[in-house]
Amino acid sequence: MSAAAGRVYDLGFRRYEGPREGRRCAVLAVYKNGLRTALGLGRGGRAKVVPWLFISASLIPAVVMALIAGAVDRAAPGFDASKSLPSHAHYYAIAAIVMVVFVAVIGAELYCPDRRNGTISLYLVRPLRPADYAAARWAALVTVVVAAAWLPQVVLLGGLVLGAADPIGYLGAHWADIPRFLLAGAALAVYYASLASVVSAYATRRAYAAAFVVGAFIVSGAVVAGVVDVLSRETGRWLALLSLPDVPLYVNDLIFGASTAGTTAAEHLPAAVQVGWFLLVSAVATLATLDRYRRLAR
Repeated sequence: MSAAAGRVYDLGFRRYEGPREGRRCAVLAVYKNGLRTALGLGRGGRAKVVPWLFISASLIPAVVMALIAGAVDRAAPGFDASKSLPSHAHYYAIAAIVMVVFVAVIGAELYCPDRRNGTISLYLVRPLRPADYAAARWAALVTVVVAAAWLPQVVLLGGLVLGAADPIGYLGAHWADIPRFLLAGAALAVYYASLASVVSAYATRRAYAAAFVVGAFIVSGAVVAGVVDVLSRETGRWLALLSLPDVPLYVNDLIFGASTAGTTAAEHLPAAVQVGWFLLVSAVATLATLDRYRRLAR
């Protein structure tokens, strides 16, 4: 019998000798990739359609309101658009459904494909913990939703200022709306992103995750509204906290000192209860997402 023969080929591979940037840079890379994925950057045209379509849809009410305010101010110089037309305090309630659908679709795009395609295993062979991956994805989602929430408010502010008979005087009288809509927008983004993340962390298909998030908001709002009407006032106020779409609007109302549509059921509860419930729901959803990814590594 002849001895077995073998050959060794030199394929030219070399060991990586560059800098090893470690865990922090790995988390930052996942975060940056999440931003690009959410906005469809570096991908085909079809990937850009959905995110930019929703961003454009969220801008439409702001543009329309700004144009109306400017036209009325010119026709009636004594007219105060901030008191007679929907303004910064009401904008998030008006655009809430667009924001919910937007965060549901983008959240599913960030989380589901990596698990369904097995890419998450490649991420975790790097100096990256499962919780790091989940936190980076969550931060990317919050960043995109914050930008989508703030941009229409900036457009609305610009329209109201430029459309006013005295732009400088208008800005001086309403400058406090700027930190208010920034804070309220950040709060809404954290809430929406936390709930979308926990659903997408357990779903494997993007369509199912997005549909579940949107359905949960719509159904909880409708069911709670119907049940509250047949209960006593005191019981109804507490039950109203279970309406998912209204929870962030309570915080919005507290920030602006206003009352927006759809938030009347629990508006007389103490502010500490409203804010505490908002923080609790957001925190529980975020911690559940992190725990889900910790379990994936076991």
